Amino acid sequence: MGKKIVDAAKGNLKKVSLELGGKSPNIVFADADLEAAIPGSANAWLFNHGQCCVAGTRLFVEESIFDEFTQGVAEFAGQVKIGPGLDPATQLGPLVSQEQLDRVTSYLRQGLADGARALTGGGRHGDSGYYVEPTVLVDVREDMSVVREEIFGPVVAAIPFSAEDGLAAAANNTEYGLAAGIWTRDISKAHRVAKQIKAGSVWVNCYNGFDTAIPFGGYKQSGWGRELGAEAIDLYTQTKAVNVAL
Repeated sequence: MGKKIVDAAKGNLKKVSLELGGKSPNIVFADADLEAAIPGSANAWLFNHGQCCVAGTRLFVEESIFDEFTQGVAEFAGQVKIGPGLDPATQLGPLVSQEQLDRVTSYLRQGLADGARALTGGGRHGDSGYYVEPTVLVDVREDMSVVREEIFGPVVAAIPFSAEDGLAAAANNTEYGLAAGIWTRDISKAHRVAKQIKAGSVWVNCYNGFDTAIPFGGYKQSGWGRELGAEAIDLYTQTKAVNVAL
């Protein structure tokens, strides 16, 4: 859709701002506070039923804690209450349409067929409504569609890593660059990794941390320009230089 908008704007070179999709990496180191990182990493892709452009749907977990951590995320996700959005007790509501339900469940079927394994979920929830089970996929590969493409549903692909070296390359191995999360008690490590991640927003020991004073936008095919903060005014501003001979 963003490319169509750019194409439509070419006639008079209209300036456009594009806030597009993402396939955001959420990175968990072994030294993280797991009591905070497990629910934080689950809510990174459960927020708004997974229909969120910044969703942390590629979960990179240090190898030494991979099984423990992903099981913890799966248990958390498996216990959320699914139901209508107007029910105050609901924690995970429906997708927006039948079309989106078909799209998300199609991704799940393809991922499982490609060899991924679901620690929890893996399909539609119930036989009515546009509900999808919160799904944690492991045994995934970088070439799988569930790892590479934006699903826009409550689905996460978990990927182990063994060392900091090479982590940024794996996290940046996507056409998107909207957001990222980093969980560690080592703030120097957090800054070092954040500097290498090609994303417009990087959250450390939290996820979905927004503030109207902080610019929001993406790298690569996640968009052009920035919303929020002083940077949001740039799109609506023309700079003029006036030289006067005295």
